[in-house]
Amino acid sequence: MNNPPLESSLVEQTRTDSFIPSGTGASIFGQPTTIRDIASGTQPSTHQASKQSSGALSHLAALEAESIHIFRETVGELEHPVLLFSGGKDSVVMLHLAAKAFWPGRVPFPLLHVDTGHNFPEVLAYRDFTAERMGLRLIVAKVQDYIDDGRLQERPDGTRNPLQTQPLLDAIAEGGFDAVFGGGRRDEEKARAKERIVSLRDEFGQWDPRNQRPELWNLYNPRHQPGEHVRVFPLSNWTELDVWNYIADQNIELPSLYYAHDREVFEHNGMLLPVSPVTAPGADEPVSVRHVRYRTIGDMSCTGAVLSEAETIDDVLVEVATTHITERGATRADDRLSEAAMEDRKKEGYF
Repeated sequence: MNNPPLESSLVEQTRTDSFIPSGTGASIFGQPTTIRDIASGTQPSTHQASKQSSGALSHLAALEAESIHIFRETVGELEHPVLLFSGGKDSVVMLHLAAKAFWPGRVPFPLLHVDTGHNFPEVLAYRDFTAERMGLRLIVAKVQDYIDDGRLQERPDGTRNPLQTQPLLDAIAEGGFDAVFGGGRRDEEKARAKERIVSLRDEFGQWDPRNQRPELWNLYNPRHQPGEHVRVFPLSNWTELDVWNYIADQNIELPSLYYAHDREVFEHNGMLLPVSPVTAPGADEPVSVRHVRYRTIGDMSCTGAVLSEAETIDDVLVEVATTHITERGATRADDRLSEAAMEDRKKEGYF
């Protein structure tokens, strides 16, 4: 599937600061390279700290090289890849790596987002702006369309994250995509920890944890039968701290939600949820203005904020380095539905 040509007017357009805070991408490792630089034709810079005194690659540079290798190998083997892009930090880092992998050419595949209708407006604005700036086709599959025509029904708990599976599988089938790049990392959750970098999905889009291919010596096998496809996770070996160090190193812009800000929230089932059209507090759930940020971003109805004073990238690095709870374990209600909630959804075709 071909993407539209990169228009110079999109590259040169003035950045809108309504959803990107100032000073959030300060580099701590050296001269950064941003997605904007790559989109405008500026040659990607290398890490100033990319080599240690022994001549070996630094940890960040090694992770970057592995991810770029995964992108190139997959595109070289398969015909119709697509990248899942929500505007969350992991998908933003993935897109940055993809832009580096294929520079000076453009990213050779479109972006896909399953919009639940409960997403944060700031993140949707960032998603649209980034796709336009990069000159990439953005495909949006809407859960609301499935609810409106009766293919899906609202859940009693109000969250729509588990409803994303069917729109995702339909979008993959309709687009004829044979490889789907996702931002899953092994440190996030135990079901993701057991999944391979290249994960085979059957003709129903389902994952069988007992039917995984070995990945020896960084050799990946994305080949599959007609009707099947593979999910590919270039960030599989990254940790949350690695992602944030890379964001700082590369001066990558993120939605403002990732940095501490004042927000009206209320406590619900041990989580701080935002006051919004889809998350209304109960009679016994008082609303207060708290200084919070988001470690991970999903539905407003299932993603909790954390109390934080981390307003800059350096503050976030310190906070993440000292935490003992994974980002999903701390802030995602959809992972608390059962002990094996994520694995059950992945078996059905979830991300």
